[in-house]
Amino acid sequence: MKLYAALITLSLIWGMSFYFIKVLVEDLGPWGIVFVRCTLGALTLLFIILIKRKGLSIKELPWKALLLVGLLNALLPWGLIAISETRISSSMASIVNATTPIWTSVIGVLLFSITLRFKQWMGVIVGFIGILVLIDLNVTQLINEDLIGMGTMIAATLCYGYCSQFTKRHLQGVSVMMISLITLITGAIGSLVIMGVTGSVFSFKEVASWSTFLAMVGLGVFGSGLAYLLFYYMIQKGSAEFATFVTYLVPITAMFWGWFLLDEHIPAHAILGLVLILGGVYLSTRKTVKNEPLTASAINSKNKGVLYDK
Repeated sequence: MKLYAALITLSLIWGMSFYFIKVLVEDLGPWGIVFVRCTLGALTLLFIILIKRKGLSIKELPWKALLLVGLLNALLPWGLIAISETRISSSMASIVNATTPIWTSVIGVLLFSITLRFKQWMGVIVGFIGILVLIDLNVTQLINEDLIGMGTMIAATLCYGYCSQFTKRHLQGVSVMMISLITLITGAIGSLVIMGVTGSVFSFKEVASWSTFLAMVGLGVFGSGLAYLLFYYMIQKGSAEFATFVTYLVPITAMFWGWFLLDEHIPAHAILGLVLILGGVYLSTRKTVKNEPLTASAINSKNKGVLYDK
């Protein structure tokens, strides 16, 4: 039940993220967005650590694996998403992002020796059909969108898919807080370097408005800091496939926020799409969610004796 609560909460948070990115991308630029959301997210986690007065040991951590996760789960995909939203709509970006569970499953089978049962594959397919129903089967709209914008968005989903499987395989014994914090710090430093090299550093004076400030807080504090705690929690306690299923729900929650905040109409086909998506989540994750956590000895054995922070 905790995993499903985390899934719904994360989908509600990320349902607003594509809107925030659209608001900020013109003023901050793609890499400015990555820097802001990673920096604010990291500061949020550091504040939580300070409040809880819980130290984090950095000894004997798998730094190469953690830095790779920061590169592929924050720096590159968030930059690619921001670039894509300079060319396609935020709603279309969220729909393309919903292909992440498919890529996660395919990458798991091809590169990580993951075996998915027939019921799990059916869940992935049913969930994707739900996405098509959600957009009223408007495949023509997908085809007519900007190819570069679509391509960069798909590249971001591939990063997510690979990194989710990699995290499950290699970082099972590392604390969720540590994975999230290092991911965001890596993204912040990397994006700052890219801005310096490309000469795209933004001035805070140019973005000194309440709407921009609130979008930065929403994207950084909630959409990055708190969201990644939930995301890595779902990977460790559930599976990579389960965690990435959140992207199936994001278009739905984006519609919910439009209805709740802007009084936008939710069409009947969207309700049917939601039912199919939830059915897909259930089919794909019912057995996975019930799996017992690995013991410490099993983790060490599976990862060939590498010592991780507890």
